[in-house]
Amino acid sequence: MNPQITQGIDVASLTLYAFFLFFLGLVFYLRREDRREGYPLEDEMSGRIDTPGGPLSTASPKTFRMPFGHGTVTVPNNKRDPLDIKAYRTDRFGGAPIAPTGNPLIDGIGPAAWADRAKRPDVDYEGHARIVPISAAPGFTIAKGDPDPRGMAVLGADGQLAGTVQDIWIDKADRLIRYLEVEVGGIAGKHVLAPMMMAMINKSQRTVTIDALLASQFADAPVIDAADTITLYEEERVQAYFGGGYLYATRERQEPLL
Repeated sequence: MNPQITQGIDVASLTLYAFFLFFLGLVFYLRREDRREGYPLEDEMSGRIDTPGGPLSTASPKTFRMPFGHGTVTVPNNKRDPLDIKAYRTDRFGGAPIAPTGNPLIDGIGPAAWADRAKRPDVDYEGHARIVPISAAPGFTIAKGDPDPRGMAVLGADGQLAGTVQDIWIDKADRLIRYLEVEVGGIAGKHVLAPMMMAMINKSQRTVTIDALLASQFADAPVIDAADTITLYEEERVQAYFGGGYLYATRERQEPLL
């Protein structure tokens, strides 16, 4: 059998051309799909909206049905997040650093910034809330031999008393502690959640040190609405507040290391 179709075209050539066309189409498809979120672009200096034009660069809107009756999400939607950044630009060029004008931990500046996530709890494969207090999770206990932080004193980066651990919040899907519920010292009835991954437990001294913040800064940490669940948005706020403390807790942390 002769694979030659004409004097200049054969089956091998057609296969190669088909592969090139397929690959070109794949590139266009991926470039369209990766523009579903974060677009249109906005010039940070002038505020001008720069929308990628043409059918080959902008994906058509697609609607995703969220599981467990959590509605739908349509992207791209050309919606602009409302921005009220309490900071000023330190110089007049794109990409210049910004400096906070107030309390950056509360205002969400730099590493303390948060995303506007869904105001509903994270759920497991069965649709149940993943992160709950261990007191509300029958069947879950702390492993024998591991320290139980409940009742321990919480110390800040300055070594001062920030509060006392009242409960621990666990991730039922990953089987680990996510947050420590801290009753803030000096403020009766105020409980805040502190990320467990930022805590260091001293079993012998029965203390928990969270060096992300000074003891006095625990009082301004975000407070969640419900007593037994935390939403994705609230998780974002908690992580941002404590994470931002590694830069903004003290003036020394904001200075360069020489």
